[in-house]
Amino acid sequence: MKSKRPSIDGFVPRRNGSQLGDLHRTPRPAVRAASVDRSLRTDNDARQTVGAARANRAIGRSDIDESLREIDTLETPTKVLSRRQRRRLAKQTQPRSKWRRNVKAFFIVLALVGVLVAGWLGYKTFLAGGNIFKGSLFDILQTQTLKQDSNGRSNFLILGTSEDDPGHGGAYLTDSMMVLSIDQTKKNAYMFSIPRDLYVKYGMACNSGFAGKVNEYFNCVNDNYNSSDAEQERLTQTQAFIGAIVGVDIQYGIHVNNTVIKDAVDAVGGVDVNIQGSNGDPGVYDTNFDWRCKYKCNLVKYTNGVHHLDGAHALYLAMARGDVAPTYGLGNSNFDREKNQQKIIVALKEKATTTGTLTNLSKVTSLIDALGQNLRTNIQTKEIQTLMKLGAEIKTDNIKSISLFGGDNSVVTSGPYNGASVVMPTAGIFDYSAIRAFIKENLSSNPVTREKAKIVVLNGSGIEGAGQAQADKLRAEGFIISAIDNAPVGTYDSVEIYQIDASKTATIAKLKEYYPKAIVKTTTPPVAVDAGTSFVIIVVSSQK
Repeated sequence: MKSKRPSIDGFVPRRNGSQLGDLHRTPRPAVRAASVDRSLRTDNDARQTVGAARANRAIGRSDIDESLREIDTLETPTKVLSRRQRRRLAKQTQPRSKWRRNVKAFFIVLALVGVLVAGWLGYKTFLAGGNIFKGSLFDILQTQTLKQDSNGRSNFLILGTSEDDPGHGGAYLTDSMMVLSIDQTKKNAYMFSIPRDLYVKYGMACNSGFAGKVNEYFNCVNDNYNSSDAEQERLTQTQAFIGAIVGVDIQYGIHVNNTVIKDAVDAVGGVDVNIQGSNGDPGVYDTNFDWRCKYKCNLVKYTNGVHHLDGAHALYLAMARGDVAPTYGLGNSNFDREKNQQKIIVALKEKATTTGTLTNLSKVTSLIDALGQNLRTNIQTKEIQTLMKLGAEIKTDNIKSISLFGGDNSVVTSGPYNGASVVMPTAGIFDYSAIRAFIKENLSSNPVTREKAKIVVLNGSGIEGAGQAQADKLRAEGFIISAIDNAPVGTYDSVEIYQIDASKTATIAKLKEYYPKAIVKTTTPPVAVDAGTSFVIIVVSSQK
């Protein structure tokens, strides 16, 4: 049993016979280490063993006290500081001025306000997004490109109803129907309206039967107005239905009511619209809405020129079509109304993306509220950032309006049908081929299609249907075929091209590529053609 020797933490009791200052070694019997010279030379050149007491010089109490007194007087070696460290140390030791403290406090408060504002806007957007967009609201952190058609364009169908107007007859009819087509790469957009009175076949039974005006279709899909799923069904089916008529792949649908226009315009502080009367009239005048003020206010009465409109007046202009006398400047009825609607939307986009609006907290929150409460769409939440960025990047000059009615380019006309005044294609009732070709010409990314060179195809082979077959192949390549006929009797090469308009460079280059063996002539073609024809192609052989 080991004996317990008394000890103090950090010290080992001295062995009997040892002196103060002796080393305390525990003998290790196992291994014998080589001898080590533990002597050192003292100041009198004598050798002294480390740890051994000096001869005639034992350590006393006074030596210990003296050593302890010198502990606090030992100086720490001075560290050499760099120039940057010396400057930093000097700044830390200098007293801060009141001005600097105030500046720091100001920026702290400013940062705090910024966080609060961002949080508030995020909260408002979060609530509005839940009503507007599809998908998880946390997807708003993503940036996903919009869906595209074969031309690289993203197409939106915008439908407007009066469901928020109490007592309005036909409140769920889409009296406003517009297609917006955006090119995400080229940063341009095209807009065209679908005439609300366009006569169509529904493909199902509606209030008007199996055929009637197109503005009834959306309401005909279902009649459940309290279900978001039913709303999405109406949007999706109407997109496909309108897309088939105009020949456009429409990927997105947007449904708005009257309040959207009014509140959104007011939210941005009003919009500036260039109002022009039709048919040479000096302005626009419509008394249809003046009953609201006992016919004393002239809610729609403007001279030609730019006018600043608040929300209410923008809404009335968007609804005006001159159907109640006295009126002027709206001689084309719904077609004029559609043009004014497009102008208001472009003006609203321009105002909403200006710095004055984006930096105004009140305007931004009001705009979010207007959209969140009165707009429904099937745009995904993760596509919002892409859409907002495009809205800011696309310049107003790059937003073009296309009209299906007016001048030589009219592809629709109005007239009576089945006892009602309707809009119908110029090609004939239910024949939408000219409408599709016209829209394709304007939206196509093909330079040949956009050049709109009119081509007459003549069949010189004597084989029935050969000319039509070639015309169909050319149309598939983007060429505009204006007429197909038989060539006069004669001798022709396999393919002859008569170039009438030398300015259509993209078209002639593509024709030479398509028919590498063809002979291009600049002489008068063997047949008389309509004005505006750019090329006549006589096809004898199907070989290119």
